[in-house]
Amino acid sequence: MPKSRKKAGDGSRILTTSLTHQPGDRIRPRLCLSLLLGTHATATAAEPAKKPNVLFILADDLGWADTTPYGSTYHDTPNLKRLAERSVRLTNYYAASPLCSPTRSRLLTGLYPARTGITAPACHLPEVQLVKRLAAATPAQRALNADSLTRLKGEYVTLAELFKEAGYATAHFGKWHLGHRARYEPKDQGFDADVPHTPRAAGPGGGYFAPWKFGTDAEFKGKDGEHIDGWMADRAAEYIAARKGKPFFVNFWMYSVHSPWNGDKDLIEKYAKAVDPKAAQRNPLYAAMIKKMDDAVGKLLDAFDAAKVADDTVVVFTSDNGGWAYPPKATDPKGYEEIPATSNAPLRSGKASNYEGGTRVPCLVCWPGKATAGTNDRLFSSVDWFPTLLAMTGVKPKTMPKADEVNQVPAILGEKAVRDTAFVHFPHGGRGPGADHPRVLAGDVGPSRALEADPLFREKRRPL
Repeated sequence: MPKSRKKAGDGSRILTTSLTHQPGDRIRPRLCLSLLLGTHATATAAEPAKKPNVLFILADDLGWADTTPYGSTYHDTPNLKRLAERSVRLTNYYAASPLCSPTRSRLLTGLYPARTGITAPACHLPEVQLVKRLAAATPAQRALNADSLTRLKGEYVTLAELFKEAGYATAHFGKWHLGHRARYEPKDQGFDADVPHTPRAAGPGGGYFAPWKFGTDAEFKGKDGEHIDGWMADRAAEYIAARKGKPFFVNFWMYSVHSPWNGDKDLIEKYAKAVDPKAAQRNPLYAAMIKKMDDAVGKLLDAFDAAKVADDTVVVFTSDNGGWAYPPKATDPKGYEEIPATSNAPLRSGKASNYEGGTRVPCLVCWPGKATAGTNDRLFSSVDWFPTLLAMTGVKPKTMPKADEVNQVPAILGEKAVRDTAFVHFPHGGRGPGADHPRVLAGDVGPSRALEADPLFREKRRPL
């Protein structure tokens, strides 16, 4: 996969490819975690007395325009608005892939999906497939698809391992979708805790509300009707309160707003009364799902205030890929099957598409005392979090793994653009609702670009 590290100045490019190729593996030996003394290990004398905490919130299938900070007038997200008021709001932020597992592997390793071989959301499958290869062809295909790996290999160094080596408590909450069984679960990839431990779940199968059907651990129980993300936020709040001064890296990967299309009936009724039938976003059930997601974010923000760590915590909120801009076809309760779940307009298409609606997503970055809140149009790729979070926290690994990312601290601080090109790799074709993949797209994505005739967009860009 080609890469550009030229400093931006003349505009930026987004390159996407849906053609399969076989880049060489960038597998590296695991770091020796010699400093780890268990989950209660203390920082060494050479380390700073106080290191910032990190909370990384990853929504699932949340669209670029689904929240109040990004222009939605229908979806109600007061807690994300609260976070946005003290955050950098990135408006040119791109996910690694239009589907979830590739982006997740990219966040943890700093490697493009083409390098890890995870190019599709296949990591819940029982088969352990660790070899890059092409899938079998059909007579109608114009190009061969990749046969995605089904596990994140243990040889890759992860962010969690590096934070753990630096004395951080590390915890994963929520959806994993990077592998299951021996050697491939969160605790095998640097996390001390894994809650609620559902590595085989591609989504909240059976519904969002307790009693849940997609987990088997005995402690994974909630009150009847309790929302899974709210339950996880409560557990994360307990975890944060128990750190008592030790820095933490909390990976909070939400189930919201992935299918199944399952919403709170009272909230659905509320949003049904407020719907504009002519609006692009008009699905009351999806609006109810968004509200529950936002409620969970509010619980996390409240937990920081209660533990008095809000000023010492870097918070990132983003999505793994674009929103589902198509009819759900099956909803609970019934009656919303043919209303598109959301609209990513003015971006074209949505999840599973290399068009911008599938790859350009919201991203809020709260860095207390460092980054000034406001809108930032610097180009940012989800692969960049690997070195950026390490730089933001002052963590300096003994050996820094080589990867595909760039350190975005200067961009977050508003000093200069770091990147002028981002890559999106999705070597899978098809005829589904999101399968309108361009092969290579390039051009200026700066704020001055005229977008009326751009194939990435359906309509003119609205003010950001």
